[in-house]
Amino acid sequence: MLIDIIAGARPNFMKIAPIIHAIQKAEDSGSKLKYRLVHTGQHYDKKMSGDFFEQLNIPHPDVNLESGSGTQAEQTAKIMVRYEALLLEKPCDLTLVVGDVTSTMACSIAAKKLNIKVAHVEAGIRSFDLSMPEEINRMVTDSITDYFFTTSERANSNLKRAGVEDERIFFVGNTMIDTLLKNRSRFMRPEVWDELKLKESNYIVMTLHRPANVDEEHKLKGLIQEIVDHSQGMPLVFPIHPRTAKVFENLGITHDNLHLIEPLPYLEFNFLVERAKAVITDSGGITEETTVMGVPCMTLRDNTERPETCELGTNELLGTNPKSIGPAMAKLFSGSWKKGEIPKLWDGKTAERIIECLNKL
Repeated sequence: MLIDIIAGARPNFMKIAPIIHAIQKAEDSGSKLKYRLVHTGQHYDKKMSGDFFEQLNIPHPDVNLESGSGTQAEQTAKIMVRYEALLLEKPCDLTLVVGDVTSTMACSIAAKKLNIKVAHVEAGIRSFDLSMPEEINRMVTDSITDYFFTTSERANSNLKRAGVEDERIFFVGNTMIDTLLKNRSRFMRPEVWDELKLKESNYIVMTLHRPANVDEEHKLKGLIQEIVDHSQGMPLVFPIHPRTAKVFENLGITHDNLHLIEPLPYLEFNFLVERAKAVITDSGGITEETTVMGVPCMTLRDNTERPETCELGTNELLGTNPKSIGPAMAKLFSGSWKKGEIPKLWDGKTAERIIECLNKL
């Protein structure tokens, strides 16, 4: 059985790595599963994709569709056309997609139209916010998926409410946490640690990239100003996303404790996160990692598709109003931030469970 494993953007690489390693391990035990790694090229620069293949020991892709940049529609179309051409020339038995990026939706559609079954890892999560491109990707992908691999009971419930039968839902856990736990002992101190003379629990990591926060100059400036004003002078380390950097350069903001740096590779970034006083972000995946590492996390969004990070973990949803930052920072510095716990099946064995399911199927 040949499985196409689809990866296209930075969040995908952490999710596919343990699946590839689990298939390789199963092959040694006589499994008939084979895989073809398809990189769509959605993220095509080294900092956003190349470093992940090297650091996470992911083999070189068997195919690179080289879709590149473009609008949502342009990128979706290029991925669909190129993946369809690959399937027509060399079909697979199952297309396995992960997460909720453009590549996830585009390859699912292309495969399904050729009557190839689709498996979705991280299926069923919902923000119920249709202004987010990722939510559209999740809904479309799950509407045509055959096998659903889920991270939480909430995701299971979402799928059941949408009419998915129990026998097609497999609650397996979170492959991104597989990667985190496997590599935690390998985290690497980045150069910025020494350059800024950082000390454990004495700095804050920031990441912002969502359009609602960064596309309008006044909104981004307001968020940054509130964070700086309530940081008590603590260093703010800000690996800046290319999208955010384009807007930020026009703001004219400079503060002694605000340090903009290039995006970091996986091992270096998580070294910083694990030792931070807190993380301020609008990313979904980072909230999962901070929950497992026990690091306080503030999410600048009005909703989340990962409610378990708030209900069980260390994350709090602050919304997008800059004025919500001050009270949260006061809570942090008072030492009263919640401790949190790790959600069920986020134990580093998710990929093994996925492969067990695929072998049975």
